[in-house]
Amino acid sequence: MKLAIYQVDAFAEKAFAGNPAAVVPLQEWLPDRLMQQIAMENNLSETAFFVPAKSGYHIRWFTPKAEVKLCGHATLASAHVLFNHLGFTENEISFDSLSGILKVTRENELIVLDFPALTATITEIPESVAKAFNIPAKACLKGRDDYMLLFENEQEILSLQPDFQQLVNAQTRGVICTSKSETYDFVSRFFAPAVGVNEDPVTGSAHTMLIHFWAGKLGKTEMIAKQVSARGGILHCKLADDRVKIGGKAITFLIGEITV
Repeated sequence: MKLAIYQVDAFAEKAFAGNPAAVVPLQEWLPDRLMQQIAMENNLSETAFFVPAKSGYHIRWFTPKAEVKLCGHATLASAHVLFNHLGFTENEISFDSLSGILKVTRENELIVLDFPALTATITEIPESVAKAFNIPAKACLKGRDDYMLLFENEQEILSLQPDFQQLVNAQTRGVICTSKSETYDFVSRFFAPAVGVNEDPVTGSAHTMLIHFWAGKLGKTEMIAKQVSARGGILHCKLADDRVKIGGKAITFLIGEITV
């Protein structure tokens, strides 16, 4: 069986930036094990699969190790493929997912994700998380899937050198590290070795919690954020009641065919 595959740099202003995701459009679901094997073979932080549905598409996301409930950059990449390569002519796509209905719109040069906002509560930092970082965090918060560590400034975020084995022991999907920024409203990095991604270049799902948190701290609902990984990515952020809007650009890197 031959399947089309696209590799897209999401939240990227140019090629070789942002977060690369693989996108595999399907007419019907493959066996879960096969989709996991394809994601492992791709060896990107996420591979997205989608199938047509009555009101849009069903979408699923796989890391090299596991299926996840929500992935922003691979959803943006999937929308980019539909808008630019598969002839989707409307301005809004509806994706049904493990996180409910996700709307994606095309707004000028941006593709904008409409995701549920996630709240976080102050908690004690777990010992394994504290030991994982060379710089102590000012505070620790816990969301649905991830811990979030607050640091003093952007330089501390850039200087973090995580111990990934300690993070594997933390029994969490991932750890978001964030601070205010002099250039942007806030910056972040995201580490998720437990699901096979030591450092994710740009993480839309992490911003469902980051946007809600920083909107409260900064007293504004519209913000520009940067995930300061080695590749880096710019995110146009908006808090809208219990939803977040996350906008970014995308660049097609590869169009090909896989045989399974």
